[in-house]
Order: sequence, then C-alpha cells, then structure tokens
Amino acid sequence: MTGATLRVLVADDHALVRAGFRSILTGEGDIEVVEEATNGVEALVIARREVPDVVLMDIRMPDVDGLEATRRITTDPRLVATKVIVLTTFDLDEYVFGALRAGASAFLLKGVEPVDLISAVRTVAAGNALLDPGATRRLIEAYVASSAEQPGELARLPGSLTAREIEVLTLIATGLTNAEIADQLYNSPLTIKSHVSRILTKLGARDRTQLVVLAYESGLVVPGRA
Repeated sequence: MTGATLRVLVADDHALVRAGFRSILTGEGDIEVVEEATNGVEALVIARREVPDVVLMDIRMPDVDGLEATRRITTDPRLVATKVIVLTTFDLDEYVFGALRAGASAFLLKGVEPVDLISAVRTVAAGNALLDPGATRRLIEAYVASSAEQPGELARLPGSLTAREIEVLTLIATGLTNAEIADQLYNSPLTIKSHVSRILTKLGARDRTQLVVLAYESGLVVPGRA
C-alpha cells in the first residue's frame, strides 16, 4: 500500500456502476477513489499514472477488455504493488478464472453488498486472499475440475519448494490465515510469514490468491477435498 489511505481506481463502462462504487468507497475515511476508467485502455493509462493500491476492474469492456487490462497491469513492473479485483455479473463467468490466472487477486459480483466491497478492498490491499466471503475458491475448484487439461504433478510448479513450504502452500489453498497455519504446524506466525514470502518468490506469485490458483492447477489440492 502507498500510505494510510487506500487509493482505488474504478474501471467499468457503465457510469451508474462507477458512481455506485465511488459512493460506497468514498464514505470510508481510509479509502479514496482516485479516478474512473471506461475501458481497459483508460484503466491501464490511469493505473500507470496514479499507481493505485487497488483496481476494481470490469471484465467486459470495449476496446481492451478487463482480462487483458488485468494482465498488463499485473505484469507491469511499475505496478507490482497494485492489486486487481475483477467485477462480473455472473459468479461463474467463464472469463473470471482467466482473470485470476492473469494476476487478479479476487473477484466480486456487481451486486456485492457495500460492507463486502469495502472489506474486499481492504483485504486485497493488505495482500491477503479473498476466499471467504465470496465464491473465489468455489470458482477455482469448478474451473480446474472441469478443465480438459488434467492437473499436473507438483514437480511442474516453478521453483523448488521444501516439504514444509508444500505443507504451508496446501494450507493456504484451504483458506487458512498465517495465524491458523501457525497453530496447525506448531510454528510462530512470523515463521509462517517467512515461509509464505519464500513461496511467493519461488513461484513468482503476486499474492495468496495466486498461490491458491497454482495449488489447484498443479494438483496439490484436489477440488472438493480442500
């Protein structure tokens, strides 16, 4: 995060949606909507200029869609700290999993309750996975389970994870916090935090949500058994 106030960019081609999110977020003392974008091109230009903490990104927009805009933002070295939350009308939208694979940290339905929107922005900005409330984990399970490509072996994960790091990654994929993982593995939260940092580096992941995606795609976690 860039400071005490979370800076948010809202990208959606519908003015009413943008106005609604702005109204909800600006009512919070620690959140500021710095700009609005009407398509993916604008979102990328504004993100590079403003370097927001969080981008609320509609998937289906004209010119450059939210999927491509998300990929460009998450691969831009200048925006390494910027998190993307994708917005969709359908909780099993076929594009959502693609957005998560492109680097998005979470997704929300456009009809999200104000309190959940605010919580999501704060959670993602802090670098935490947004698994509950919401359907991110269910969506990952559904798309990995239905994929024509069978899950690979753990060895296909980039990097070389230790046995303890594999344990930690598995528990992250089940939605546990660092404190909960520490309790289960009889370690200190600080030790688990160090493990998580090393896992992120080894796997080239931006945040915990990306670790969840990798855990499911690799076959480390089997859908329906996490």
